[in-house]
This record gives sequence, C-alpha cells and structure tokens, in this order.
Amino acid sequence: MFRVFFQENPVTEPAASARPGLLNATRAVLLLGMALTLAACGGNRQAAPPPQVTPPPKVEVTPPPIAEKPAYTRDPSRFYNPAYMAGEEPIRVALLLPFNSSRQNVRTLSNALYNAAQLALFEFDRDNIVLMPKATGGSANGARRAAKEALDAGADLILGPLFAEEVSAVGQLAADVNVPVVAFSSDSSVGGGNVHLLSFPLDEDVDRIVDYATLQGITRYAALYPQGTYGNRVRAAFQQAVSARAGEVVASASYPSNAQGMYEPAQRVANAYGGGNYHAVFLPEGGSKLKSLAPLLPYYDVDPRDVKFLGTGLWDDPSLTREPPLNGAWYPAPPPEGHDQFLIRYRRAYGSTPP
Repeated sequence: MFRVFFQENPVTEPAASARPGLLNATRAVLLLGMALTLAACGGNRQAAPPPQVTPPPKVEVTPPPIAEKPAYTRDPSRFYNPAYMAGEEPIRVALLLPFNSSRQNVRTLSNALYNAAQLALFEFDRDNIVLMPKATGGSANGARRAAKEALDAGADLILGPLFAEEVSAVGQLAADVNVPVVAFSSDSSVGGGNVHLLSFPLDEDVDRIVDYATLQGITRYAALYPQGTYGNRVRAAFQQAVSARAGEVVASASYPSNAQGMYEPAQRVANAYGGGNYHAVFLPEGGSKLKSLAPLLPYYDVDPRDVKFLGTGLWDDPSLTREPPLNGAWYPAPPPEGHDQFLIRYRRAYGSTPP
C-alpha cells in the first residue's frame, strides 16, 4: 500500500477567497486517492462478499373483477297493447326492413316484403297478431336501434332484417330476451342460435346447381364473379363445390358493377373457351346486371347452345325468361307451384307483381 501526497500550488489570491476552492479541490483529490488506494489493495486482499439482500416477498395482487355488461332486459309495462285488443294478449311481430334505404330497389323490395307479411296475416286465422314495422336504414346501427325499439315494445318475434350485417347486429340483443329472429339474409354465417334464415343459403344454392350440372356430365367450368364481398363468398363456394365433385374451374374473372367494366372480364373468360375448354359458365348475378353481363359471352363467341349457363336463386325472376342468352340455362329455385299461387294472391291484393 502506498500513500499519495498532494502539495498545494501557491496562489496569488487572498487567503480568504482561496480557502473554499482549496477545500473543494482537496476533497475531490482525497476521494480520488481513496479510490486509487482501494484499487491498489484489491490485488492483495479478497473482496468482501456482497451483502445478502433478501428480496421483498411477492405480493399477489388480485385485480378487481371486471363487471360484466348487464344483459338487455325489458319492462313489460312499456309493451305495446293496442286499444282494440283490450282484454287479449297480443302476439307482437316486428318486421325490420330498410324501408328508408338510399337505394330505390332496396326500398321497393322492402315494401313488397311488408305487403307479403300483411297478406300472410290476413290469411292467417288469428286476430291477435300485431305487425310492427321498423325501418333499419340498411345499416348495422340502424338495425340494432330498430330492434331495440321493437323489443322495448314487447316484440315476441322479429322478422328480418334483410342484410347480413344487420342480422349480426340484431341477433344478440334479441337473444338476451329470448326472442327468435327469422332473417331474410342468405348469408349462412349469420344464422344459428336464436337466428333463423328464411332463405336459401348461398352455399346451398351453389352446391345444388353444381351437383345438378355434375349429374349431367359437366366437369369443366368457367365463371364470372361480381367484385366485392358477395363475389368473394360466391367464388369460394363455387370453387369448393366444383372441387368436391372432382371438377375444375378452368377460367374465371371478376367484373365491376358498371356495365362498361364487364366487357374486358367477359372477353377474357370467352377467350379461354378455345372451342371447348369448358362446358358451363357460372354467372352468380341477377336483375339488370345479369341482363348486361349474359349477352357479352355470345358476343365474344361463347354459344349458349354449346356452353350451359348456370346461375343462382337470383335468377328466379320472371323478367329474365325473356333474355335470349339465358334460354335453357339452369339455376336452383323452389317448386314453381307455390310461387305461382302466391303471385296470384299478391296481384289480387295489391294490383302489382312483387319484385
């Protein structure tokens, strides 16, 4: 061990002003010296063992339970009781439809469904059923708001809504009070539990037409799909149905909603035909868009007499029977007898044909 001496340098300032600085410097040097001394001694002595520090005990903190959102409940005192049914217990049926949609065709369909519901009530031998129509606006929020209004009024059954996103918004609310929902959507993913679908699910629709085509000996297909969510779903369903029957989709394309944009995709599918490369073409479209799409394939030399045109339930439209390219085409539909009888009753009651 050795010591380090420090000799102060002479200063010219008065002693009184020099002392504080000197003391500070001395302290700094002493601290430095002590550090050097400890470092020098470290080679000849074993370092003292580090102190044993007992860690603090672990304290298990249990978070407070998350309060579950209370399920929706109803107040029976607010239920709708028509004055003309005094003394009777009404059966309240809510009808949720996009009567106030921004699209004319959706409003037309909603009004026709409302007319059909009224027609069914007139023909049903019960006088204590109350129909409560509610407008959904065609949106999830609008449907949920309409459903709550109907349930608050005591709805025992909900008919509708029309679109899949609306059905998803309504289902849980109705389930909280054990009210069944009979929706008009064809999207099977929104069904289940208390939600029932009053339609042919899209997957089943596609499966039926592919099964029938396969039984007729068709194994090679082409397809034109609309762009968007529906087009993606029907594409997946068609691919699955064809593959499950050892068939093959040899050509396909997607098209936009405007008629002008349909030309190029239709031409690509037509060019893939090559005089016999496929035996059927699948067109999962309906209404005016199908009327614009279907003639493009014959225009590009795909002859409907050689290639079978296939569709979905969207083709179950009397106005499409007058379209030459669809003459002899195949599509799934319910037996026509019941449908024809309904049309007769509807026309008699309302003087028009439903869409």
